[in-house]
Amino acid sequence: MSAAILTLFELGFPWATFDPFLFCVHHEDFYPAGNDALGPAASLAGRNLGMDFTIKDGWRMYHGDVVPGFPRHPHRGFETVTVARRGFIDHSDSLGATARYGEGDVQWMTAGQGIVHAEMFPLLREDAPNTCELFQIWLNLPAADKMVEPHFSMLWAPTIPTYRPSARDDAAGEVEVRVIAGSVGGHRAPAPPPNSWASAADSEVAIWTIRLGPKARLRLPPAPAGVLRTLYYFRGDGVSVADRSLPHHCGIRLDPQAPAQIEAGDSAVELLLLQGRPIGEPVARHGPFVMNTDAEIARAYSDYRQTQFGGWPWPSPEPVHPRTEDRFALRPGGVIETPSRT
Repeated sequence: MSAAILTLFELGFPWATFDPFLFCVHHEDFYPAGNDALGPAASLAGRNLGMDFTIKDGWRMYHGDVVPGFPRHPHRGFETVTVARRGFIDHSDSLGATARYGEGDVQWMTAGQGIVHAEMFPLLREDAPNTCELFQIWLNLPAADKMVEPHFSMLWAPTIPTYRPSARDDAAGEVEVRVIAGSVGGHRAPAPPPNSWASAADSEVAIWTIRLGPKARLRLPPAPAGVLRTLYYFRGDGVSVADRSLPHHCGIRLDPQAPAQIEAGDSAVELLLLQGRPIGEPVARHGPFVMNTDAEIARAYSDYRQTQFGGWPWPSPEPVHPRTEDRFALRPGGVIETPSRT
C-alpha cells in the first residue's frame, strides 16, 4: 500500500467517519413527478412508511409519510452539515426558523443545547422526475461548546467557491474542487457558524467535493501533522490515489502530509474529502444526541421530555412550503435571507 494511504474501507450506510466527524451519508433518490401534496405521484404500497430506507423503484420515503424526508426530530451536542447537490430541502425548526434550499446550497446547523427540526424533500416538478441528492455530515462539538445557543448558517450556492487548478498547480484536465469548509488554492469557504469546531483557529476542518473529468488529475496539498484526512470515492468508474488503483467506491484514510495525487480513468469521478484535527474527547452517543458522558445523554432525554427544546410552532410534523416558493431562509425574529440577499 502507498505510504500516503493508511487504510481502505468499504462504503456502507452510513459511511465510516473519524474524529471530529461523527456521521456521513450520501442520499440519492430518483423520485417520480410530485403530486399536489409535494409527495410522489406514485403508489406507496409495499413501503414500510415511517421507516422506508430500502430503495424501491429508485427511491425511499425515509421517515416521511406523505413527503419524503425526516419529520420533526431533536438534536443536541453536535452540528449537521447538509449539502444539497440536487433537488430541494424544506427546513423548519423549534426556534421558528424555516427555509427552502437546494441545487448546490448548504445548511450548516449547530444544534448546541437543543433544537427540533424537520428536513423534508418536496417534489416540486409535477410533470418530470424529481432527483434528490445530498450529503448529511455530522461534525462534533467540543465539551465547552455542546450547550451553546442553536444556530444555522446558509451557505448559498453562489457563495461557495470552486477551485479549478491548472498545470501550474500540478493538475491536469477538468478538475473542480467545491470548497464547503476550509481553503485550497487561495479559495476559502464561507464562514461556518461561530461556535463550530470549524471556526477554531487550528481545527483544519475541510469539506470539499472533488470532480475529475476523464484522465484528469489533482495533487492534494499537504495538511499539518495530527490532522485526520479521509476521501470517499462515491461516483464513477476507475480512479487511483497515490498510484494505487482503488476498488469501486470506497473510503480512503490518507496521511495528510504525504504526497497524494488523484487520477481519473476513462470516465469522470467524484470524491468527498473530510478533514479535521481531532477534538480528542470521549463521545457518548445515543440516537439524536451526542455528548461526552452517558449521564449527559440521560440529561438530554430528560430535558427534551420536559421542554421539547422550545416546542414545535408548525401545524405538521413534516411541514413543506408551497410549490411556488423559491429558495429562502426565515430567521428567528423575522429576517429573511435569499441567495441574492444574504
